[in-house]
Amino acid sequence: MASTLAHTHRARRRLAPAAVLALLPLAACSAIGADDAPEPAGSGDAARGTVVLVTHDSFALSDDVVAAFEQETGLSLELRAPGDGGALVNQLILTKDAPLGDVVYGIDNTFASRAIAEGVLEPYESPAAGEDVARYAVDDAHHLSAVDVGDACVNVDHEWFAERGVPEPTTLEQLTDPAYRDLLVITNPATSSPGLAFLLATVARFGEDGWVDYWTALRANGVEVVSGWSDAYYVDFSGPSSEGDRPLVLSYASSPPSEVPEGSDTAPTGALLDTCFRQVEYAGVLAGAENPDGAQQVVDWLLSPEVQADLPGSMYVYPVDSSVELPEAWSRFAPQPEEPLTLDPEIISENRDAWIQEWTDVVLG
Repeated sequence: MASTLAHTHRARRRLAPAAVLALLPLAACSAIGADDAPEPAGSGDAARGTVVLVTHDSFALSDDVVAAFEQETGLSLELRAPGDGGALVNQLILTKDAPLGDVVYGIDNTFASRAIAEGVLEPYESPAAGEDVARYAVDDAHHLSAVDVGDACVNVDHEWFAERGVPEPTTLEQLTDPAYRDLLVITNPATSSPGLAFLLATVARFGEDGWVDYWTALRANGVEVVSGWSDAYYVDFSGPSSEGDRPLVLSYASSPPSEVPEGSDTAPTGALLDTCFRQVEYAGVLAGAENPDGAQQVVDWLLSPEVQADLPGSMYVYPVDSSVELPEAWSRFAPQPEEPLTLDPEIISENRDAWIQEWTDVVLG
């Protein structure tokens, strides 16, 4: 995602409102088609023209990365953003008989199995997919290719705890301890992607028989629930860039670098890596695409070294390609959990709505 903002949710350069189309400029248009111009990769009539990428409304990549793709392929990349990750899948299902575009990016592991089951995707195994992509495969038919990963975790305000001499919590279990009463703010899983990830983290940790009891205890310990990440992080959290008084907030493992003052060797906040749930974002060719060849080239491009290296700075997510060198601040202040909590995408798809409803009954009453 070339933004000048430094944080996951600040750094994501937003597209126009839902359903508004954003047509990215065609790079080097004077050279394309010239007699002495080099033949673009994937040349041929099907490779030219426009390829429509349907994505969530937080998609952004550096302008020069997009321009290089257009110049090298002869394609003009058009973006359509029908909403956030959940709205994206819903719209793909509703429009599958008349697809919104050719290729999709932004389906995550909480909705991946549903998208495949509904028949909105065409199988495609990219030659650019390596072992890291295969590790996050949803099915054997390669309907989706993993592009990036992110870890939703509880973040802690180190300074708040240090000033009061209170030991920081490190686990999900400790968050229900009376020592941390009224200190945690989270987001609603029905309205927030990290909120859903945190709910899934508790299901993964405590199982079908224990997660409801955990949330009952968390509610009794004064957890605050808000609708969206921005309110939780900037209004209720006590971190340096925030205005609130709660030193524990649901955010991301990649959040702490944004809080580090220039030239500082320490981060005022950190992620509790034992609380993290791994989110994976995928790309895939849409069934019924008008430009399937162009769609495949977009998937290949999203897995390319150029895009993978651009992801941390532009969208504040970790590239799926583990060989990509992360920004220095990320290496120091945003380590990934070695064993993040996960659930099988198919299990999520089968139970997501029921879990959210049960959570609502227990926590919001």
